[in-house]
Amino acid sequence: MKHRWIIILGVQLLAMVLLVACAGPQGPAGGVGPPGPPGPEGPQGPPGLEGSAGQVSQAAAEYVGSATCSGCHKDIYDTFMKSGHAWELNPVVNGQPPQYPFTKLAQPPKGYAWNDISYVIGGYNWRARFMDQNGYIITDQPGAEVGDPNYLNQYNLTNSILDKPAGWVTYHSGEKEKKYDCGSCHTTGYNPSGNQDGKPGIVGSWAEPGIKCEACHGPGSLHASNPPGFRMEIDRDAELCGRCHSRGSIDQVGANDGLIDHTDQYQELFQGKHIALDCVVCHDPHKLVVQSRQANELTTSVRCENCHFKEAQYQNNSKHVLAKIACAECHMPRLIESAWGDPTMFTGDVRTHRVTIDPNQIGQLSEDGKTVFPQIGLDFACRHCHVKGVGFPKTDEELKAVANGYHNPPQP
Repeated sequence: MKHRWIIILGVQLLAMVLLVACAGPQGPAGGVGPPGPPGPEGPQGPPGLEGSAGQVSQAAAEYVGSATCSGCHKDIYDTFMKSGHAWELNPVVNGQPPQYPFTKLAQPPKGYAWNDISYVIGGYNWRARFMDQNGYIITDQPGAEVGDPNYLNQYNLTNSILDKPAGWVTYHSGEKEKKYDCGSCHTTGYNPSGNQDGKPGIVGSWAEPGIKCEACHGPGSLHASNPPGFRMEIDRDAELCGRCHSRGSIDQVGANDGLIDHTDQYQELFQGKHIALDCVVCHDPHKLVVQSRQANELTTSVRCENCHFKEAQYQNNSKHVLAKIACAECHMPRLIESAWGDPTMFTGDVRTHRVTIDPNQIGQLSEDGKTVFPQIGLDFACRHCHVKGVGFPKTDEELKAVANGYHNPPQP
């Protein structure tokens, strides 16, 4: 019996060898069959690295509005809404003017009612301009056929430093259909294409008017739906602020009628050693200068003497010491004009950020008056106080004599 099974297995093995040996060449591959049913769901993968959620939010998140942010961050929101950033652009709703934290607009330009206004540009602390219902900046009387270059269309708020009451001034007056193209720095979630609200005078569209939370932190829908899983952007780099606090060439600052005519603080920092600092070293971005001044609080997070303590220990002018002249009065004079300014008094309404004083430089502008020197000259460092009608006028030589070695203590 055992030998019989051995013979049978041998015969089968021989048959298989013969079949293989006699097989022809392999034929062409057949067509792809229909797909089979899906397999079972695999196990969940490992969690991603920290920061990957933030990258996803940049690609997929949508803008949800600052009111949504306030649901969890109410204290920060309430503080931020008193800052000027929040009031760069303000809609007129149901014919009612915007309600600002510290200022009030009594009326729109002559010939217009509030129902004729779609947005107010600014109005927080310095000035206000107005858009009509088609989105054009108002520059003339309604329906005017001939432009009036003297039409008063910009409202400047009170300036106590220059003793200026609130009043109307001209801004591109008489021009026809002046478009509003400032949305990249006045709104949140700006898109340069399209026309907001279908208004032909508005260049671009946005998610929210004004510089609100998501303008700096990025769109927040994913964070709002899953706060621990999706972190918001926190960018402390000065270049973020510089996207709006500069214009034109980064290596120079332009002037108009004797003053800087815009808030170009990043360009000013770029020309001096303070460019090594980030803006947030001195400024809390949620609580800026005006609201701090209104609350009688420090307007910056740090003082000059925190770094420049040796200079703060000595001033070679006893009257300045007795008067407790702050560092910023000389090193950050009001060289910028946002609304009111008087170059004959060497005073604008916004402080410069160029800081360094050249004790042998008097003037501030290039010969053609179009650019500003990197260092502060003694006209603006000193003569906003030492000018006729304000303090005791001083000659150039008297100013130089005091400015040179101002912070150098006498040698023993």
